Amino acid sequence: MRNPRGMTMIEMLMVMLIVGLLAGVAVPRYHKAKERVFLSTMKSDLRNFAVAEESYFYDFGVYTPDLGILESRGMQRSEDVTIEVNEATAVGWAATGRHAGTLLRCYLFVGAAGPVGAAVMEGALSCN
Repeated sequence: MRNPRGMTMIEMLMVMLIVGLLAGVAVPRYHKAKERVFLSTMKSDLRNFAVAEESYFYDFGVYTPDLGILESRGMQRSEDVTIEVNEATAVGWAATGRHAGTLLRCYLFVGAAGPVGAAVMEGALSCN
């Protein structure tokens, strides 16, 4: 019996082909999973914002456009998420959530505030 000293060129090509196929399947799934995480983070932060706005409204009778006030009252945002208050009045508010890792945006409005972005139903998060 002959003592093999390594892999043949055909064996190396087969290994490279298999690794390439696995990478071709895994990389797109990884990117989609990251996108879902970014989307979930934005939605969570907008829900936290909504709770903070409603708490502020309960205490003062108006909504505030100032995120600093809401953060001083306990609202927390994720590191890469930006919340933009599009409108905040005595009768409603609208906000947009952005994540640094994606081009997707999430929108939410409550009360008489005008719909913003893809949001068409009051109180329902909408992302695109």
